[in-house]
Amino acid sequence: MSRRRPGSSLQKRHDEYQAAERSEVRAAVQRFLLMGLVALVLVAVPVALWVRAQSEANAMANAVLQTQRLADYSLGPLITDGVLAGDPGSTRRLDERLAPRLADGSLVRIKVWDAKGKIVYSDLPLLVGQNFSLPSWAPELLAGGTGRATLETQTAPDDLYETDSGELVEVYVRSIASNGNAFILEAYFNDDALRHEQDTVLLGLIPAFLLSLGALQLAQLIPAVQLARRIQNHQSTKRKLLQHAIDASDLERQRIARDLHDEVIQDLAGLSYALEAEERHSAPENRALFGQAKAILQKNVRTLRAMTTELYPPDLEELGLPAALTRLTAPLLEQGIEVKLHVPANCDLDRDRAAMFYRVAREVLANTVKHARAGVLELTLLQDDDRTILLIHDNGCGFDLSAGAPVNHLGLRIMRDTIHVAGGSLEVRSWMGGGTSVMATLDRVAPVRSR
Repeated sequence: MSRRRPGSSLQKRHDEYQAAERSEVRAAVQRFLLMGLVALVLVAVPVALWVRAQSEANAMANAVLQTQRLADYSLGPLITDGVLAGDPGSTRRLDERLAPRLADGSLVRIKVWDAKGKIVYSDLPLLVGQNFSLPSWAPELLAGGTGRATLETQTAPDDLYETDSGELVEVYVRSIASNGNAFILEAYFNDDALRHEQDTVLLGLIPAFLLSLGALQLAQLIPAVQLARRIQNHQSTKRKLLQHAIDASDLERQRIARDLHDEVIQDLAGLSYALEAEERHSAPENRALFGQAKAILQKNVRTLRAMTTELYPPDLEELGLPAALTRLTAPLLEQGIEVKLHVPANCDLDRDRAAMFYRVAREVLANTVKHARAGVLELTLLQDDDRTILLIHDNGCGFDLSAGAPVNHLGLRIMRDTIHVAGGSLEVRSWMGGGTSVMATLDRVAPVRSR
């Protein structure tokens, strides 16, 4: 396998991390704008409905005022005793006065009621003289109450000829006839004027309202971008500190492994050869003692060499994580533990993420050998477009999570904190007598290292 050039690999990772950081800031700004748009809609819709309702109420009040003026100044003086008595000839002047309003379509129908519910005048002669039940609020209106206006389709018994006209503005006002008697004027207006007033008010207020909210959103955008960048810089600094800590740990491990290999192990190996020589030349009664001491020493040398291998992991960039994990399971096989590996041959991970997964696996497998008393261990590495998952499960004795992790799991707690800072997660599940599962997850996008 050809070795990749470190410079190009570092540059590639640096470019990936820079792109990921820019993407995170961009995504944060996009979320801010999206939430601002949602808030704008949530605020604008109720405001628009409120403005429309207020404009309708204002139009209704104007309709009542207009009808009251019509009753007081145009029709009241023309409501004579003859009109009240139902004399057809007495209504001519009323017809002439109302003709222009009826002709332009703004006034659809008009009715004059006496206090007993009799229609004494209408622009539709068929209604004159008919009696209908007055509304419950009619006595209050006749006693001097304020006028009323509604916008609805007319379905009352006296509205037979207005049913097909759709929604009409129906207005009731009180006025005084020429003889001093009170009467009720009922007028029906086309709703075009009301709708026009509603639209005018709405179109006049909503743009200014939306512009104000839009300006507020834009005013908040710059601080939001600055905040997102500060947060991103903080995360980047945390990642750098994390990487420095990891690098320092790797250097210290390498130094310890080198010192053990170059000094302690070499000295012990030399001592082993010396004991072997003494064993051959010693008296027969002392050979068993020398042989036992040599065996203990050789066992300790093997243990120290295994420790140096753990302290100084293989070159993951050259060897690859799948092959490194396969090597890592060798001590379990020697201990008689069945290992089931589910690791893809090709794993697209940079050095830093591969190193984190390797450290997690090393810690878990070391605990399995020392404490789990397991017969089977299953190691699975999964990868998709968004994340990579390392899942390790054994069928050992387990431990009680509610009582807290044992002291020997301190390494896993440290790895959990390390992976959490790197934007991932590490979850441990264990059951007394039911084994232990460890799942480490790292996103494939979030940068772990930045140089």
